Amino acid sequence: MMWDAITEAMAGLYPRAQPWHVTYPAEGFDLRAASAYPADGHWHFVTYGLGERWGFELTFRVVRGAGEQPPQWPFLMLNRVAGYANAAAEPFEEGQWLDLGGPVTGFPGTDGPATGLTVVILAADPQLGDRFLQLVGVTAAEANGEVEIDDDHPLLVTDPGRA
Repeated sequence: MMWDAITEAMAGLYPRAQPWHVTYPAEGFDLRAASAYPADGHWHFVTYGLGERWGFELTFRVVRGAGEQPPQWPFLMLNRVAGYANAAAEPFEEGQWLDLGGPVTGFPGTDGPATGLTVVILAADPQLGDRFLQLVGVTAAEANGEVEIDDDHPLLVTDPGRA
């Protein structure tokens, strides 16, 4: 997927939004760039760089706080998951999940809060479709089916404060 197609898809959702862009150094990072768009009650993050190899990009929605800037920890988490994708023999698919071995927020090594969400499930982004795999933060018990996932939010927004 080309960068212009990603930007066009996001602009279709947020035509008046001013996104926050992050570029990653070529060495030591698996993504080329990512953006965060201010949405109603949440930030909508999208990656750039996986589509050229795998045909999909990652998205992530996180509850929006009072700040005017997006949190930085999702940019780091997206790069980490991109590393898993690049190391995989097969492309990621909807329904897969990844145990990150610690909080999805990277706590305590990032600006993210402490949370019990340690796993991300991949789902088709509800607004962008299956060429965009959205990461949804859940607990290990939810990922293992021991506890039912509360999926009453239609956009699958991750709230680190819920666990």
